[in-house]
Amino acid sequence: MNLTREYNYLSSVARTFWRLRRIKREGTRIFADIVEEWADKTPQAPAVFYRDREIGYRRFDEGANRFADWARQQGIERGDVVALFLENCPEYLMAWIGLNKLGAVAALINCNLKGAPLAHSIAIAHAKLAIVGANLCPALAEVARAIPAMPVVWSLGGAVPGAKNLDAALAAASPARPDKRVRKGLVAKDNALYIYTSGTTGMPKAANFSHFRMLFMMYGFAGALKTKASDRTYVALPLYHATGGICAVGMMLTAGGAVIIKKRFSVHEFWPDIRQYGATFFAYVGELCRYLLNQPADVRDGVHHLRGCTGNGLRPEIWRAFKTRFRIPRIVEFYGATEGNVSMLNYANVVGAVGRVPGYMRGLFPIRIVRFDVAGEAPVRDGRGFCIECAPGEVGEAVGGISERPGRSFEGYTAPGDTQKKILRDVFKKGDVWFRTGDLLKRDARGYFYFVDRIGDTFRWKGENVATSEVAEALSVVPGILEVNVYGVDVPGCDGRAGMAALVTEKGFDPAGLAAHLDLPHYARPLFLRLRPELEITGTFKLKKADLVKQGFDPGVIGDPLYWFDSSGGSYRALTQQAYGDIVAGKTKF
Repeated sequence: MNLTREYNYLSSVARTFWRLRRIKREGTRIFADIVEEWADKTPQAPAVFYRDREIGYRRFDEGANRFADWARQQGIERGDVVALFLENCPEYLMAWIGLNKLGAVAALINCNLKGAPLAHSIAIAHAKLAIVGANLCPALAEVARAIPAMPVVWSLGGAVPGAKNLDAALAAASPARPDKRVRKGLVAKDNALYIYTSGTTGMPKAANFSHFRMLFMMYGFAGALKTKASDRTYVALPLYHATGGICAVGMMLTAGGAVIIKKRFSVHEFWPDIRQYGATFFAYVGELCRYLLNQPADVRDGVHHLRGCTGNGLRPEIWRAFKTRFRIPRIVEFYGATEGNVSMLNYANVVGAVGRVPGYMRGLFPIRIVRFDVAGEAPVRDGRGFCIECAPGEVGEAVGGISERPGRSFEGYTAPGDTQKKILRDVFKKGDVWFRTGDLLKRDARGYFYFVDRIGDTFRWKGENVATSEVAEALSVVPGILEVNVYGVDVPGCDGRAGMAALVTEKGFDPAGLAAHLDLPHYARPLFLRLRPELEITGTFKLKKADLVKQGFDPGVIGDPLYWFDSSGGSYRALTQQAYGDIVAGKTKF
């Protein structure tokens, strides 16, 4: 055992739990109270930077109070829901903090939604009011008839026909703090927010998010990154999502530091902003890092005041290059889901790892990996009916033991049916209950965990499991390939799904020689390639796959250049209509 490594690990865990010590599930202290404490202690210290605005803690708290007073005048009480349909801005944070001061719940709606997903998200929240950005009001108006109980719409950022003017109402509202008695009976385990899943596999689901869970995550990241009042975190991720809106925001505002809010991510403005605002941290997702790394080198790369960054999805193939080129002192990769109870932090900056649970901490952190049947999309059971824990290096589904211990509860979704689908029973013994992450992970002998793939993204071909993330990793290091999205497609007459990759490439890239660069087993090598000008992503930078899977590989339908792997010649060739016809007729052997 490396004693220095173990000491550092235990010190990091202890530091995190020290910050968590004040959180009580039955307690009444919530995040809004912490904001008020900093407003009293350091009223002039910056809380938020946005464009040319610098908002001190006192003004920030007063802004939240105005939202609280406005909501109270509209009859909003403890437990009522108000929907937020806004782009990133300081008022976004003020709004849900102000609502929480009343004990109300804010439903954080993805500002990129339109049509049926938007109507569904509003409907399942059962909101009484909706705070809507003026520029987003038309999108909501288009689906209003599809929402059974349409909330009263208040427009922020300009007057809009058919909506009430929130700007005017806030200007007239009181900046004084509401009496805490208005939320009498509220405890930390009560709901604070609805945060939605991405909806990549169906309609978005609204996850319950308690005050306790919020503080647990905020203090956890503050402890892991040792944040202090002099720190500033750059947030270009959407505030409607937990990574940007809770973790990144919370690790600053619980410590008296400042949040630098960006309306949306810009690859060209990222580093100039980091330098201009004096950021000491930033929040990332993996694709954001890849976009930055794909930009031409600049003499100012590495010129900044950063102490580190935190996020998830930074793939091993670009980790070292990203850290070295931009001189990032510390990368704290994490794993977790908004609604789940499985969360880990990579305190030690081990490349590719999402966290660690050493053997002597397994009792404190009940996170396990169980064998998984990819074809049946279910955990494997033994002769007694129990799940089988994976050995080191073996890929399986990550699960987390559900209990009332801090961080181990599963708060579920607004729809009970969705909640039950994520619960696994009788896992290792009769009567135990575990949360299903829906993710495939593996663990090494030292206790480090590594993300492999989402269940549903991994597919079977030639009797073997193919992880799309591992194929994407192999493709992304090939010269000339800038972005990759790997998925499986059905081929008539073949069992399983064949691998296909949508690629964004540099000008002049020749797929004919690609096979020679791929260090993949024959069954994992993509059978089809599709060259795209750009890849579609969600608002949280997740690659969209559903439409690509549906479109398949028919050159008569797809306008993009298509290629197929000719095993007889060992190279990729243009997929003509004739070649496509031979494949679907079963004349081509793979």
